[in-house]
Amino acid sequence: MNKITLKDIAKHFGVSIPTVSKAVHDSYEISRGLKERIQKYAKENHYKPNKLALNLINKSTRAIGVLVPNILNYFFVQVLYGIEKVAHEKGYNIISCISDESFEKESKTLAILDSGTVDGLIVSLSEETQLKGKMEALNEITSNQIPLVLFDRVSDLIACDKVVVDDFEAAYKTTRYFMDIGCKNIAFVSPIGNSSVGILRHEGYRKALTDNGYDYDAKMVINCGPKDDLDLLMAFVLAEKKIDGILGLDEITAVKILQIVKSKGYEVPGDISIIGFTNGQLSKYVSPSLTMVSQHGKYIGESAAKLLIHRIENPNADLPFETKVVKTSLIVRESTKKTE
Repeated sequence: MNKITLKDIAKHFGVSIPTVSKAVHDSYEISRGLKERIQKYAKENHYKPNKLALNLINKSTRAIGVLVPNILNYFFVQVLYGIEKVAHEKGYNIISCISDESFEKESKTLAILDSGTVDGLIVSLSEETQLKGKMEALNEITSNQIPLVLFDRVSDLIACDKVVVDDFEAAYKTTRYFMDIGCKNIAFVSPIGNSSVGILRHEGYRKALTDNGYDYDAKMVINCGPKDDLDLLMAFVLAEKKIDGILGLDEITAVKILQIVKSKGYEVPGDISIIGFTNGQLSKYVSPSLTMVSQHGKYIGESAAKLLIHRIENPNADLPFETKVVKTSLIVRESTKKTE
Protein backbone atom coordinates (compact mmCIF):
# COMPACT_ATOMS: atom_id res chain seq x y z
CA MET A 1 0.00 0.00 0.00
CA ASN A 2 1.44 3.41 -1.01
CA LYS A 3 2.01 5.94 1.71
CA ILE A 4 -0.65 8.66 1.70
CA THR A 5 0.60 12.23 1.28
CA LEU A 6 -0.70 15.74 1.90
CA LYS A 7 -1.29 15.98 -1.84
CA ASP A 8 -3.51 12.88 -1.78
CA ILE A 9 -5.57 14.25 1.11
CA ALA A 10 -5.87 17.65 -0.59
CA LYS A 11 -7.13 16.00 -3.78
CA HIS A 12 -9.69 13.94 -1.83
CA PHE A 13 -11.19 17.04 -0.20
CA GLY A 14 -10.66 19.42 -3.12
CA VAL A 15 -8.57 21.85 -1.08
CA SER A 16 -5.00 23.14 -1.23
CA ILE A 17 -2.01 21.33 0.28
CA PRO A 18 -1.31 24.20 2.77
CA THR A 19 -4.94 23.89 3.98
CA VAL A 20 -4.45 20.17 4.66
CA SER A 21 -1.14 20.85 6.41
CA LYS A 22 -2.76 23.40 8.70
CA ALA A 23 -5.68 21.06 9.42
CA VAL A 24 -3.38 18.16 10.29
CA HIS A 25 -1.47 20.43 12.66
CA ASP A 26 -4.70 21.65 14.29
CA SER A 27 -4.39 25.26 13.09
CA TYR A 28 -7.06 27.71 14.23
CA GLU A 29 -7.11 29.09 10.66
CA ILE A 30 -9.17 26.09 9.41
CA SER A 31 -12.85 25.67 10.27
CA ARG A 32 -13.56 23.04 12.92
CA GLY A 33 -15.76 20.91 10.66
CA LEU A 34 -13.27 20.67 7.79
CA LYS A 35 -10.36 20.23 10.19
CA GLU A 36 -12.04 17.29 11.96
CA ARG A 37 -12.93 15.59 8.65
CA ILE A 38 -9.36 15.94 7.35
CA GLN A 39 -7.84 14.70 10.62
CA LYS A 40 -10.21 11.71 10.68
CA TYR A 41 -9.41 10.81 7.06
CA ALA A 42 -5.65 11.20 7.68
CA LYS A 43 -5.81 8.92 10.73
CA GLU A 44 -7.89 6.25 8.97
CA ASN A 45 -5.41 6.20 6.10
CA HIS A 46 -2.36 6.11 8.41
CA TYR A 47 -0.93 9.44 7.27
CA LYS A 48 2.45 10.31 8.76
CA PRO A 49 4.08 13.72 8.22
CA ASN A 50 7.26 13.91 6.14
CA LYS A 51 9.74 15.07 8.77
CA LEU A 52 12.37 16.03 6.22
CA ALA A 53 9.92 18.31 4.43
CA LEU A 54 8.84 19.84 7.73
CA ASN A 55 12.48 20.41 8.67
CA LEU A 56 13.05 22.26 5.41
CA ILE A 57 10.01 24.43 6.07
CA ASN A 58 10.87 25.11 9.71
CA LYS A 59 14.65 25.33 9.08
CA SER A 60 15.18 23.02 12.05
CA THR A 61 15.83 19.30 12.42
CA ARG A 62 15.52 19.03 16.23
CA ALA A 63 18.60 16.82 15.95
CA ILE A 64 22.09 17.12 17.44
CA GLY A 65 25.14 15.46 15.91
CA VAL A 66 27.63 13.88 18.32
CA LEU A 67 31.05 12.75 17.11
CA VAL A 68 33.37 10.81 19.45
CA PRO A 69 36.75 9.20 18.73
CA ASN A 70 36.26 5.87 20.48
CA ILE A 71 33.06 4.20 21.68
CA LEU A 72 35.01 1.44 23.48
CA ASN A 73 36.19 4.01 26.03
CA TYR A 74 33.59 4.05 28.81
CA PHE A 75 34.16 7.77 29.32
CA PHE A 76 32.58 8.51 25.93
CA VAL A 77 29.68 6.18 26.73
CA GLN A 78 29.04 8.23 29.88
CA VAL A 79 29.24 11.48 27.90
CA LEU A 80 26.77 10.19 25.31
CA TYR A 81 24.38 9.21 28.10
CA GLY A 82 24.53 12.74 29.54
CA ILE A 83 24.01 14.35 26.11
CA GLU A 84 21.05 12.12 25.29
CA LYS A 85 19.43 12.79 28.67
CA VAL A 86 19.43 16.56 28.21
CA ALA A 87 18.58 16.36 24.50
CA HIS A 88 15.54 14.17 25.22
CA GLU A 89 14.34 16.54 27.94
CA LYS A 90 14.60 19.46 25.50
CA GLY A 91 12.88 17.63 22.63
CA TYR A 92 15.96 16.85 20.52
CA ASN A 93 17.24 13.60 19.05
CA ILE A 94 20.92 12.77 18.75
CA ILE A 95 22.81 11.30 15.82
CA SER A 96 25.89 9.52 17.22
CA CYS A 97 28.98 8.99 15.06
CA ILE A 98 32.46 7.54 15.70
CA SER A 99 35.71 8.73 14.10
CA ASP A 100 37.80 5.73 15.25
CA GLU A 101 40.65 8.22 15.89
CA SER A 102 40.80 8.86 12.11
CA PHE A 103 41.21 12.35 10.64
CA GLU A 104 39.74 11.23 7.30
CA LYS A 105 36.69 9.57 8.82
CA GLU A 106 36.12 12.53 11.12
CA SER A 107 36.30 15.00 8.21
CA LYS A 108 33.88 12.98 6.06
CA THR A 109 31.42 12.62 8.95
CA LEU A 110 31.52 16.34 9.70
CA ALA A 111 30.87 17.09 6.02
CA ILE A 112 27.73 14.92 6.13
CA LEU A 113 26.51 16.52 9.35
CA ASP A 114 27.21 19.95 7.85
CA SER A 115 24.66 19.35 5.08
CA GLY A 116 21.59 20.39 7.07
CA THR A 117 21.23 17.08 8.90
CA VAL A 118 21.52 18.59 12.39
CA ASP A 119 20.93 21.85 14.23
CA GLY A 120 24.25 21.71 16.07
CA LEU A 121 27.26 19.55 16.85
CA ILE A 122 29.07 18.19 19.91
CA VAL A 123 32.53 16.88 19.03
CA SER A 124 35.58 15.33 20.69
CA LEU A 125 38.50 15.42 18.26
CA SER A 126 40.27 12.31 17.02
CA GLU A 127 43.90 11.77 18.03
CA GLU A 128 44.97 11.94 14.37
CA THR A 129 43.22 15.29 13.88
CA GLN A 130 44.98 16.74 16.90
CA LEU A 131 48.31 15.35 15.69
CA LYS A 132 47.85 16.89 12.22
CA GLY A 133 46.45 20.16 13.58
CA LYS A 134 44.12 20.41 10.60
CA MET A 135 40.77 21.97 11.50
CA GLU A 136 39.31 22.76 8.07
CA ALA A 137 36.19 20.64 8.58
CA LEU A 138 35.37 22.30 11.90
CA ASN A 139 36.14 25.77 10.52
CA GLU A 140 33.65 25.03 7.74
CA ILE A 141 31.06 24.13 10.39
CA THR A 142 31.52 27.38 12.29
CA SER A 143 31.64 29.50 9.11
CA ASN A 144 28.24 28.03 8.19
CA GLN A 145 26.89 29.34 11.51
CA ILE A 146 26.21 25.84 12.86
CA PRO A 147 26.49 25.87 16.68
CA LEU A 148 29.42 23.75 17.90
CA VAL A 149 30.61 22.51 21.28
CA LEU A 150 33.96 20.75 21.64
CA PHE A 151 34.52 18.54 24.68
CA ASP A 152 37.44 16.69 26.27
CA ARG A 153 39.77 16.81 23.24
CA VAL A 154 39.55 20.38 22.04
CA SER A 155 41.58 22.85 19.97
CA ASP A 156 42.47 26.51 20.53
CA LEU A 157 42.24 26.94 16.74
CA ILE A 158 38.42 26.72 16.89
CA ALA A 159 36.31 29.50 18.40
CA CYS A 160 33.36 27.80 20.08
CA ASP A 161 32.01 26.66 23.44
CA LYS A 162 34.08 23.95 25.14
CA VAL A 163 33.75 21.54 28.04
CA VAL A 164 37.04 20.12 29.29
CA VAL A 165 38.45 18.10 32.15
CA ASP A 166 41.35 19.60 34.09
CA ASP A 167 43.63 16.82 32.84
CA PHE A 168 46.87 18.43 33.98
CA GLU A 169 45.62 18.76 37.55
CA ALA A 170 44.11 15.25 37.47
CA ALA A 171 47.44 13.63 36.56
CA TYR A 172 49.37 15.88 38.95
CA LYS A 173 47.16 15.00 41.92
CA THR A 174 47.08 11.31 41.03
CA THR A 175 50.88 11.18 40.84
CA ARG A 176 51.01 12.92 44.24
CA TYR A 177 48.63 10.29 45.59
CA PHE A 178 51.06 7.57 44.49
CA MET A 179 53.79 9.37 46.43
CA ASP A 180 51.58 9.75 49.50
CA ILE A 181 51.07 5.98 49.69
CA GLY A 182 54.82 5.37 49.44
CA CYS A 183 55.43 4.75 45.71
CA LYS A 184 58.91 5.76 44.53
CA ASN A 185 59.04 4.58 40.90
CA ILE A 186 55.83 5.45 39.06
CA ALA A 187 55.32 4.35 35.46
CA PHE A 188 53.00 6.17 33.04
CA VAL A 189 51.14 4.21 30.34
CA SER A 190 49.31 6.15 27.62
CA PRO A 191 47.30 4.89 24.62
CA ILE A 192 46.47 8.53 23.70
CA GLY A 193 49.91 10.15 23.63
CA ASN A 194 49.19 12.40 20.62
CA SER A 195 45.92 13.82 21.93
CA SER A 196 45.63 17.04 23.93
CA VAL A 197 44.30 14.98 26.83
CA GLY A 198 47.29 12.60 26.79
CA ILE A 199 49.77 15.47 26.52
CA LEU A 200 48.24 17.38 29.45
CA ARG A 201 48.18 14.27 31.65
CA HIS A 202 51.81 13.57 30.81
CA GLU A 203 52.73 17.15 31.71
CA GLY A 204 50.87 16.84 35.03
CA TYR A 205 52.65 13.56 35.82
CA ARG A 206 56.06 15.03 34.98
CA LYS A 207 55.48 18.24 36.97
CA ALA A 208 54.36 16.30 40.04
CA LEU A 209 57.57 14.27 39.95
CA THR A 210 59.91 17.24 39.59
CA ASP A 211 58.01 19.40 42.12
CA ASN A 212 58.45 16.70 44.75
CA GLY A 213 62.13 15.85 44.22
CA TYR A 214 61.65 12.81 41.99
CA ASP A 215 63.61 12.31 38.78
CA TYR A 216 61.63 12.18 35.55
CA ASP A 217 62.70 9.14 33.55
CA ALA A 218 61.46 8.88 29.94
CA LYS A 219 61.98 5.10 30.13
CA MET A 220 59.10 4.97 32.63
CA VAL A 221 56.71 6.39 30.04
CA ILE A 222 54.98 3.95 27.68
CA ASN A 223 53.10 5.29 24.66
CA CYS A 224 51.19 2.34 23.23
CA GLY A 225 49.18 2.39 20.00
CA PRO A 226 46.50 -0.13 19.00
CA LYS A 227 49.06 -2.25 17.15
CA ASP A 228 51.64 -2.30 19.97
CA ASP A 229 52.19 -5.27 22.26
CA LEU A 230 51.51 -3.82 25.71
CA ASP A 231 52.66 -7.04 27.41
CA LEU A 232 56.10 -6.70 25.78
CA LEU A 233 56.36 -2.98 26.50
CA MET A 234 55.43 -3.57 30.14
CA ALA A 235 58.05 -6.32 30.40
CA PHE A 236 60.78 -3.84 29.37
CA VAL A 237 59.67 -1.26 31.95
CA LEU A 238 59.33 -3.79 34.76
CA ALA A 239 62.84 -5.03 33.99
CA GLU A 240 64.26 -1.49 33.98
CA LYS A 241 63.40 -0.53 37.57
CA LYS A 242 61.57 -1.79 40.62
CA ILE A 243 58.23 -0.27 39.66
CA ASP A 244 55.82 0.24 42.55
CA GLY A 245 53.15 2.41 40.91
CA ILE A 246 51.56 2.50 37.43
CA LEU A 247 49.19 5.12 36.03
CA GLY A 248 47.10 4.00 33.02
CA LEU A 249 45.34 6.69 30.98
CA ASP A 250 42.07 4.86 30.32
CA GLU A 251 40.03 2.07 31.86
CA ILE A 252 40.80 -0.69 29.36
CA THR A 253 44.53 0.06 29.57
CA ALA A 254 44.40 -0.04 33.38
CA VAL A 255 42.65 -3.44 33.30
CA LYS A 256 45.25 -4.77 30.84
CA ILE A 257 48.07 -3.51 33.08
CA LEU A 258 46.51 -5.26 36.07
CA GLN A 259 46.32 -8.58 34.25
CA ILE A 260 49.86 -8.28 32.86
CA VAL A 261 51.35 -7.38 36.24
CA LYS A 262 49.54 -10.25 37.97
CA SER A 263 50.59 -12.73 35.25
CA LYS A 264 54.23 -11.84 35.93
CA GLY A 265 53.90 -12.76 39.59
CA TYR A 266 53.52 -9.31 41.14
CA GLU A 267 50.96 -8.69 43.88
CA VAL A 268 48.57 -5.77 43.54
CA PRO A 269 48.73 -3.62 45.61
CA GLY A 270 51.43 -5.39 47.68
CA ASP A 271 54.18 -4.94 45.08
CA ILE A 272 52.63 -2.50 42.62
CA SER A 273 49.77 -0.02 42.99
CA ILE A 274 47.68 0.72 39.87
CA ILE A 275 45.42 3.67 39.04
CA GLY A 276 43.46 4.22 35.82
CA PHE A 277 41.35 6.94 34.24
CA THR A 278 37.55 6.67 33.74
CA ASN A 279 35.42 5.15 36.46
CA GLY A 280 33.54 2.53 34.45
CA GLN A 281 32.05 -0.87 35.14
CA LEU A 282 35.17 -2.93 34.34
CA SER A 283 37.27 -1.29 37.03
CA LYS A 284 34.74 -2.17 39.74
CA TYR A 285 34.58 -5.89 39.07
CA VAL A 286 38.15 -6.96 38.27
CA SER A 287 40.16 -8.39 41.15
CA PRO A 288 41.47 -6.44 42.88
CA SER A 289 39.09 -3.62 42.03
CA LEU A 290 40.88 -0.66 40.47
CA THR A 291 41.38 2.79 41.94
CA MET A 292 40.24 5.18 39.20
CA VAL A 293 40.15 8.86 38.30
CA SER A 294 36.52 9.79 37.60
CA GLN A 295 36.14 12.40 34.86
CA HIS A 296 32.39 12.76 35.49
CA GLY A 297 31.50 11.92 31.88
CA LYS A 298 27.74 12.14 32.37
CA TYR A 299 28.06 15.66 33.77
CA ILE A 300 30.34 16.67 30.87
CA GLY A 301 27.74 15.37 28.40
CA GLU A 302 24.93 17.22 30.15
CA SER A 303 26.95 20.45 30.23
CA ALA A 304 27.87 20.19 26.54
CA ALA A 305 24.25 19.55 25.54
CA LYS A 306 22.95 22.48 27.59
CA LEU A 307 25.53 24.85 26.08
CA LEU A 308 24.70 23.70 22.55
CA ILE A 309 20.91 23.83 22.89
CA HIS A 310 21.15 27.31 24.40
CA ARG A 311 23.10 28.38 21.30
CA ILE A 312 20.63 26.71 18.95
CA GLU A 313 17.61 28.31 20.59
CA ASN A 314 19.16 31.79 20.83
CA PRO A 315 20.65 32.24 17.35
CA ASN A 316 20.59 36.04 17.44
CA ALA A 317 22.00 36.46 20.93
CA ASP A 318 25.52 37.91 21.08
CA LEU A 319 26.82 35.35 23.57
CA PRO A 320 30.55 35.08 24.38
CA PHE A 321 32.04 31.61 23.98
CA GLU A 322 32.40 29.69 27.24
CA THR A 323 34.96 27.10 28.35
CA LYS A 324 33.68 24.99 31.22
CA VAL A 325 36.38 23.19 33.22
CA VAL A 326 35.36 20.05 35.12
CA LYS A 327 37.41 18.79 38.07
CA THR A 328 38.08 15.07 38.54
CA SER A 329 37.67 12.82 41.59
CA LEU A 330 39.80 9.89 42.73
CA ILE A 331 37.78 6.75 43.48
CA VAL A 332 39.99 4.70 45.80
CA ARG A 333 39.59 0.91 45.64
CA GLU A 334 41.70 -2.18 46.26
CA SER A 335 44.50 -1.69 43.69
CA THR A 336 46.36 0.93 45.71
CA LYS A 337 48.15 0.57 49.02
CA LYS A 338 46.50 1.90 52.13
CA THR A 339 48.14 4.92 53.75
CA GLU A 340 49.61 4.15 57.13
